[in-house]
Amino acid sequence: MKLVECVPNFSEGRDKVKVQTIVDAAKSAGVTILDVEIDGDHHRCVLSFVGEPAACVEACFRVAQKSLELIDLNHHKGEHPRMGAVDVIPFIPVAGVTIEECAALAEKLGERIGRELKIPVYLYDCAARRPERKDLANVRKGQFEGLKDLIGKDETRTPDFGPNHIHPTAGATAVGARQQIVNFNLNLDNHDMVAGKDIAKRLRASGGGLPAVRGKEIDLAARKQVQISTVLTDYKKSSMKKVVDEGARLAAEHGAKIVTTEIVGLLPRQALVDFALDALKLENFNPDVQILENRLEAVGALSGGSDWQAAGRSVAEAMANTDATPGGGSAAAISGAMGCGLGQMAVGITLKSKKLDEAKRPALIAAHKSLGEMRATFDRLSEDDAAAFDRFMAAMSLPKDDASRPAKMQDALKHAAEVPLKTAQIAAGALAVAKQAAPLAGAAVASDINCAMHLLKAAALCAAENVRINLGGIKDAGAAQDLEGRLTKTLAACA
Repeated sequence: MKLVECVPNFSEGRDKVKVQTIVDAAKSAGVTILDVEIDGDHHRCVLSFVGEPAACVEACFRVAQKSLELIDLNHHKGEHPRMGAVDVIPFIPVAGVTIEECAALAEKLGERIGRELKIPVYLYDCAARRPERKDLANVRKGQFEGLKDLIGKDETRTPDFGPNHIHPTAGATAVGARQQIVNFNLNLDNHDMVAGKDIAKRLRASGGGLPAVRGKEIDLAARKQVQISTVLTDYKKSSMKKVVDEGARLAAEHGAKIVTTEIVGLLPRQALVDFALDALKLENFNPDVQILENRLEAVGALSGGSDWQAAGRSVAEAMANTDATPGGGSAAAISGAMGCGLGQMAVGITLKSKKLDEAKRPALIAAHKSLGEMRATFDRLSEDDAAAFDRFMAAMSLPKDDASRPAKMQDALKHAAEVPLKTAQIAAGALAVAKQAAPLAGAAVASDINCAMHLLKAAALCAAENVRINLGGIKDAGAAQDLEGRLTKTLAACA
């Protein structure tokens, strides 16, 4: 399985409703949210999620789109440098993916943001097309206000994608590919920004300090503190312990000391292990053997089986709880995804057979591709179904004297019916593909492709139940009739 981490940073750290709306936009693409870090002083949110490459690209686009709708940089002030509503979007390899593949994902996303959202995009780090753009600080130099005056006039500030002028509210976005980094902040016990600037300069690599370390002084006005915000671009070259020790030494020269530290977002486990090794001065320590969790993972004791079994248990447990979501609509989409996956397996095994009639190959290849595309659609629909329910509940929770409440509830009901109808339609299409592939498949996988068809039909029938339950509340007779007609046609195709 290919797995990518994305860490979009967007310029909102004070309005939790806006932050959640943007996070929900990412979730709707079928990725797994790992962390949401909000900072009011920085006026910034760092969102971390993982997923398959295509899902991550889609999630990042939806984050950019929603940030464009909600954030106006003309009214944004914070301590962290920024040039965009979505300021930076890095793709990071996690499993089965190279840094080169992540760079290609960055290009794909950057082109789409530029083309569809009309936001200028700069490729940076391992995706950079210009050497000077490997360093994010160079890309973001001048921030939103400075870039506004230079883009379109200074050739060096011409974006890689999108218009050669600033977006009036969303600014510009940096999209790139990089390895894992550590965002590590040192908070001092004074509020001397001159001292903070000197410490940050001498701590970072560009100022002659620690290798692979970036640093900037941040004014924590509400706390009357200076923060030295650092980024460890290679924690193996400069560990967090080295940053703390050198930061403390430089602070002492100004009569200050470090009182607390912060980790922003996620970090590799090894970075903490390295800190412990440095701090404890351990001899002959083997983390693979001597860290309990590492050892348990190595022998499979934590997973209790293979990854797919653990995933299956996780889905079943989520379905079994008393939350309203995931419910029948999500179950229908998951069944459809399973049906497509099983169909792909049966077709894939047939294609590998040495006894395959070559005349069948083109049709089997087409079926395999179609089932894969529909499986990806089902993955998104399972999230869309949960989001549709949340949308209805949000409308329902509006005060009863709110004049907009009835219309919003009706819109939410129609949407809640459209999502499972889409699931049923995709299931019907996948079932048709599987039926065509079944006589071409080898005898050894006959039961598998039959099971795939059973799952796809079940997906359509389950989705239909969720369409019907919402139809009863739709007051627009014409809309209800249209939905029912499309559902009837879809189910007829599954007979």
